[in-house]
Amino acid sequence: MSSWIIYHNPKCSKSREALVLLQAQAIDAKVIEYLKEPLSESELLELQIKLGTEASALVRTKEDDYQAAPFDVTSVDLVAKKLAANPRLMERPVVVKGAVAVIGRPVENLNKLLS
Repeated sequence: MSSWIIYHNPKCSKSREALVLLQAQAIDAKVIEYLKEPLSESELLELQIKLGTEASALVRTKEDDYQAAPFDVTSVDLVAKKLAANPRLMERPVVVKGAVAVIGRPVENLNKLLS
């Protein structure tokens, strides 16, 4: 089983770029289309730990859904709850290698996992 995972949205150019980069490095990442297979609250909490960033980094605050009903993006628990209910608000792509994750926007962020 691969220790690499990409939370992917095939309609997103940055997400497609990240997947191509992983494939070019011969990395056989498990591809999870998170809009079809939304993460649970507990999975999102675990993902936030792996990212090691502020909870707000995982939220697409410019999306219409967020603008229509903003919430406290500083609350780890609330971010997990809201993203589980509305996965469209999750930043993409997110790439995980074992216990570490990065948001692949810009795609150069993946270099942290590739080195």
